Amino acid sequence: MMLLANPRHALLELLDVALDAVDGARSVQRALIARPISDPVWIAAIGKAAASMTCGALEVLGDTCRGGILVTKPGHTEPNRFQGLGIEVCFGGHPLPDAGSLAAGERLLANLDRLPAETQLLFLLSGGASALIESPISRLGLAELRAINAWLLGSGWPISAMNCVRQSVSRLKAGGLLHAIGGRPVRQLAISDVPDDAPSVIGSGPLVPTPDLAERVGQLDLPAWLADWIARGLVERGVPPQHGPEMELVATLSMAKAAVARAAESRGWRVWLHPDPIEGDAADQGRALAQALMASAPGLHVWGGETTVRLPEQPGRGGRNQHLALAAAIELAGRCDVWLLSAGTDGGDGSTEDAGALIDGGTLERAELAGLDARICLTLADSGRLLEASGDLVYTGPTGTNVMDLILGYKAPSLS
Repeated sequence: MMLLANPRHALLELLDVALDAVDGARSVQRALIARPISDPVWIAAIGKAAASMTCGALEVLGDTCRGGILVTKPGHTEPNRFQGLGIEVCFGGHPLPDAGSLAAGERLLANLDRLPAETQLLFLLSGGASALIESPISRLGLAELRAINAWLLGSGWPISAMNCVRQSVSRLKAGGLLHAIGGRPVRQLAISDVPDDAPSVIGSGPLVPTPDLAERVGQLDLPAWLADWIARGLVERGVPPQHGPEMELVATLSMAKAAVARAAESRGWRVWLHPDPIEGDAADQGRALAQALMASAPGLHVWGGETTVRLPEQPGRGGRNQHLALAAAIELAGRCDVWLLSAGTDGGDGSTEDAGALIDGGTLERAELAGLDARICLTLADSGRLLEASGDLVYTGPTGTNVMDLILGYKAPSLS
């Protein structure tokens, strides 16, 4: 295997390959071309990739689209982009729901209430939907809803556990939205941002009934104040319809990883495509991946998944990808033959606008020139500040997709 002149540039190119493979617009186009919709259709697009997915649908549907609603994160589309097509654009909060999230939930329910009973619905779902649109149980105000979500985000729990809690206090999640759908025909296309591509976890499953929700949430170790809200919610939610529409997965992490592996192999690289999801504590995983990379033969490792970070009381700047990358950088310090990229495929990481980071054996040395200690920053969950100083942050902007996190590790061949 030949020595790369610029491994950092090559890894960023491979990130672009991955994002292109799971682009929201093209993924939806492929699905609708393979299985066309002939009747007039009303679109409900919810998530960080909602605008991209809507564009893909409109390319295929043309005049058969009869309007709709699009709910996404601020900065992920222009407010008036779809105005001439009768598609209302709403913005919700992320990672914490806000007043826009509640307004979007009410707008969706109001629209569904007045649509003719025979209207064909096309739901386009992507990651972020859990926070971007909401209609909570009675007496659960925005302040309490945000407190619940903030506690979950700092808990270190996996997304499946967090979404069980979110579902328990929502009128929309875990199939709750099916009450408003009635008997209308529905097509549901989704981009998966969860491990194992579980339909009930993607966007908290607004069209996916979860009959064992009480059992699942009952297995969680909850503080008393949160357990009380969940008990109220489970009673108020009642029993959703038994069945929802099929969820068609149009883009997944495995598709992105496979595209990277193909591109790297076409360049003559040796590639290890790791099928098991990377999950658990971000710092622990960063250290483990760095050690695996150092012990490996030269070539490219392709991992993916979604880690967690247990936040201190006053966290600094960063996200799980930056946290993982900094932990890896500590392990790789002084090496001149290894590089590791960890990035959110949606273009965001935590509450920052950066997608993640691309570190190497010189990251800590560059940070020390700015007076920053890597271990202190890791303890304070302040990885973003250090990685900005070391010049290792990766910025993509909103990508139009969201298939969890992609991690690429490259080890160069020996010069001897």
